[in-house]
Amino acid sequence: MTFTADSKLAANVHAAANVEPRHGVKRPSLLILHYTGMSSAAKAIDWLAREESRVSCHYVIDEAGTITQMVPERLRAWHAGVSFWRGERDINSHSIGIEIQNPGHEHGYPAFPPRQMAAVITLGKDIVARNAMRSDGVLAHSDVAPARKVDPGEKFKWAELAHHGLGEWVRASPVKPEDAGLGTGATGETVQSAQEMLAAYGYEIAATGTLDAATSKVLRAFQLHFRPRRVDGRLDRSTLLTLTRLVNAAQRLKTA
Repeated sequence: MTFTADSKLAANVHAAANVEPRHGVKRPSLLILHYTGMSSAAKAIDWLAREESRVSCHYVIDEAGTITQMVPERLRAWHAGVSFWRGERDINSHSIGIEIQNPGHEHGYPAFPPRQMAAVITLGKDIVARNAMRSDGVLAHSDVAPARKVDPGEKFKWAELAHHGLGEWVRASPVKPEDAGLGTGATGETVQSAQEMLAAYGYEIAATGTLDAATSKVLRAFQLHFRPRRVDGRLDRSTLLTLTRLVNAAQRLKTA
């Protein structure tokens, strides 16, 4: 497959094998950010291009900020896997996926370099504008697949993206070392309230009033994105206050 890059920012085009038409969607509404989890962008691009990988993405951004497009935006790439957001399960059809070169948590997890973050922001703004996406449609892979994924992780600079209109952000409530919070097995109204707010924001979670393993993973995903100072999947006061602040801010935007 050959194609012309959708974005003028793409320095390279490297066609992926695993592509198909979007299912019942004319224009994507979500931008999902990943890290590659591989040792180099070249290896990631090679793997993402292969049919046997069973994966693909629209763009890869290396540490220097070089952008490679692998799938045309009009087509469905295989980057999100089993996922969910705000009632939708076919996230691949509804989204554009960017893989950001970083070896990931299993291989040292370095910081994302400034030139790379600048490229993510520039490309992200270009994609959001051309596809008329809402700013709250910019999400982490861990947001849409909290049971399976942790990328791009707690070192990713979500506040910087939000400053440029990419994603929602609120100031996180301070973390107090003495507040260990509620862990797996805890029950009660506080747990149910947190579950209801997480579901209202978009995560897949049942409001059972019990902090089970699935709830802990969703809390971890929320912390990775919005309260990265301590990521433990527990429901402490800081997490609850930050979540409340985020949901309230999102509601104000909807009614504005």
